[in-house]
Amino acid sequence: MAVDKASVKLDGVVRASNSPVQVIAVTGGKGGVGKTTIAVNLAAALAGRGKQVMLLDGDLGLANVDVFLGLTPRLTLADVLAGNCSLEEILLDAPQGFKVVPAASGITQLAELDTLTHLGLVRAFGDITAKIDVMVIDTAPGIAGSVLQFSQAAQQVLVVLCDEPASLTDAYALIKILSRDHGVKQFRVVVNQVRGRGMGQALFQRFERVATRFLSVDLDYVGEIPEDAFLRRSIREQRPVVSAYPSAPASVALKTLAQRADNWPVADGPRGNVEFFVERLIRRPAVRLEVVR
Repeated sequence: MAVDKASVKLDGVVRASNSPVQVIAVTGGKGGVGKTTIAVNLAAALAGRGKQVMLLDGDLGLANVDVFLGLTPRLTLADVLAGNCSLEEILLDAPQGFKVVPAASGITQLAELDTLTHLGLVRAFGDITAKIDVMVIDTAPGIAGSVLQFSQAAQQVLVVLCDEPASLTDAYALIKILSRDHGVKQFRVVVNQVRGRGMGQALFQRFERVATRFLSVDLDYVGEIPEDAFLRRSIREQRPVVSAYPSAPASVALKTLAQRADNWPVADGPRGNVEFFVERLIRRPAVRLEVVR
């Protein structure tokens, strides 16, 4: 008889298998460094690797993930927070094979949510029944409450840098606040809009020397994304470059980033603070499971 691996029996109760979810917050401090581009393409590339992926538009008041993908949401997080629907009801299917959690644009109240509301939103993701391997969060720019809360609640924080003074100073400020006030000590760093091979590594090394001199953090360089006309074209066409132009230099770099992200470790258990899908860590059974027949 075939075994349904999605269904197990624990203490006489049948439950869906809830494996841990890798949650990656894509952030950077400064606007315009390409966070949304990297988040959208990372989601598409991971989906292309066979992962069940969800992309959360974390810029709650100035959402643009739906615009990047040419989607028209009927319901958004604004409707969830108003109590009109559940998170599951607002999910959109992107043509590239991943799900999107759309936020709203032009709603001041969403950009100014208090801490308790942010925490409640993070916890609400635990009620989603869809199978998810990875959730990518495109955070808002700056150091607003949503950026700090979503980054703290993620398992991985991916900081996007580019070769501009404001990008470096804003990324440093974000890392300083997350490490000092929120206990986040490890950061992955990707350098975007690179104009020559190896320039990303050089920029990262300069940034790392300053950051690690004054902050107790661990920075992991995970690659560079080159400037690419195909990437700019894909944005105008509202398609991820990894699917629109899979052989373009930016696509190759982004798919390499996805391969690396696919190998990042997933936490074995909760870390003691509010996290996305923390229930799926707590509920990991330590007893033997028997197959339901």
